Amino acid sequence: MMCKYVECKEENIGGDFLYCVGICDDAENICSHIETIILEYARANNIKLETEIWYSGESLCNYLENSRQPDILFLDIELFSMNGIDAADFIRNKLDNRQMQIIYISGKDTYAKQLFKTQPMDFLVKPISDKDIKTSLDTAIKLLDKTNGKFRFQYGKDFYYIPFSEIMYFCSDKRKIIIQTLKSELCFYGKLCDIKDSLPTYFIPIHQSYIVNQNFIIHYTYDLITLANDEMLSISRRYQKEVRTKLINEDMN
Repeated sequence: MMCKYVECKEENIGGDFLYCVGICDDAENICSHIETIILEYARANNIKLETEIWYSGESLCNYLENSRQPDILFLDIELFSMNGIDAADFIRNKLDNRQMQIIYISGKDTYAKQLFKTQPMDFLVKPISDKDIKTSLDTAIKLLDKTNGKFRFQYGKDFYYIPFSEIMYFCSDKRKIIIQTLKSELCFYGKLCDIKDSLPTYFIPIHQSYIVNQNFIIHYTYDLITLANDEMLSISRRYQKEVRTKLINEDMN
């Protein structure tokens, strides 16, 4: 097993965050190529991560059973002895790890039925392009950010990580999105429609310009909500029924 670590300068809110990306393939040149692209991606996007490499399914599983398990795993299917599907089954069922984002790599494209049971995030066919690796990484990191409870955004050259639990709402103001917390206000360039699907389910749209964390709502009527900081926001007619239904269901639970 080999390990490399990349540290990037950044502004962190709510603590540090580090991704672990694993690569398991019996071909050293393929591992090296994937690792190079991963490290390039990390530097370009100012992301802290470490990489770990295994050259067999057995060494991968032995390590995972006793050490930290990667957040993302590029896993070759055609490994000697223990193949990639068996290794993924070990991860999902023996280790009971359902959060790891598994990206299968293979020289064939005929494994659809076998792969379904191990819930892979993606499937890349060799020879793997740099673009495919970066696209898969991008998707995996977005899924991990949502699962692990942090929203990642960039403003200028600075990168920020802020826990979803601290965000009261997102507000669209022309070309900017404002993030309002109890302590501060931050902003970045973007559109609400582009971030909506990356948010946990307790964030609800109340207006075309607002997505609110319902955990901060302390009072609501049909057309108005009051937040923990006593700020009041209007619920547009378009969202009134949807918001009321969601909040009532939440109260019942």
